[in-house]
Amino acid sequence: MTKHEELLHMLLNAEGEFVSGEEISRNLSISRTAVWKHVNKLRDMGYEFEAVSRKGYRLVTKPDSIDATALQLALETTVFGRKAIILNSTLSTQGDVQHMAEQGQGEGAVVLAEEQTGGRGRFGRKWFSPPGRGIWMSVLMRPELALQNTPQLTLLTGVAVCRAIRSYTGADAGIKWPNDLLIDGRKVCGILLESTVEDHEVRYCVAGIGVDVNFDPKDYPDDLISIATSLKMEIGQNIDRTKLAAAILSELERLYFLYQKEGFGVISSLWEALSVSMNREIKVANPQGIIEGTAIGLDPSGALILEKKNGERISVYSGEVSLVN
Repeated sequence: MTKHEELLHMLLNAEGEFVSGEEISRNLSISRTAVWKHVNKLRDMGYEFEAVSRKGYRLVTKPDSIDATALQLALETTVFGRKAIILNSTLSTQGDVQHMAEQGQGEGAVVLAEEQTGGRGRFGRKWFSPPGRGIWMSVLMRPELALQNTPQLTLLTGVAVCRAIRSYTGADAGIKWPNDLLIDGRKVCGILLESTVEDHEVRYCVAGIGVDVNFDPKDYPDDLISIATSLKMEIGQNIDRTKLAAAILSELERLYFLYQKEGFGVISSLWEALSVSMNREIKVANPQGIIEGTAIGLDPSGALILEKKNGERISVYSGEVSLVN
């Protein structure tokens, strides 16, 4: 165990009683200054303490940690999430699942982390993944799928997460093409789908899902507070992250099996019903420049169909979408 994990173990065993700084320092073989630093590390992870001079530290509340047993009990799946690894901290759940895939792990395996220190979003952006506040997870898929159709899985994942959030929390989430979930124009979830290809065939896909669940406004850095939101901020109460993760995995499996049986058409219809972009004027920024038009639907590959002011219709396969007021 790390020093802060040893400290947490001591305070949990104290069952709400104070543990002196001297005792902690002695048992962990660290200085009193180091004790204070490790207490602050635990505070960053969502634990709350009472500190009293000459008495020491007392654990007051614990964070809502994702629980492996509770997850299995809440799942309504046969495959997705049945192999689940839950980590206190990791660089990136994407990398963890990619490693598992290369080792031969089966479809539906998932890694969830309380914290990511190097979480990734689209276009190489860093994904803010602090401890105890969100759902940071990646899911392994092994579809029999043509390479050009892998964007369909991104849209499928977005639909699954959006439906799970709406059903479990009541929050009015919608999808901005291709993979952002918004509430009142602010981002609450991002999805990153990465595929590994060999001899022009898809070997596996990893769907990364990041949901801002129990953030308070003070938890966001200045550059995110105006563009991001959390489910807690929207509905006004804490959410059980374990049960929400189970709801997401359950909905993802249902839609994934439906997609394999009936094709992309049903997913496309569900996506359009949940989209915040449909029938609205949008801008798409991509390496070729900026394209403007009205979003009118998805083509069979999952590309976004835009109708320009001159009536021309084009399919957009990648880019950053913004709504035009």
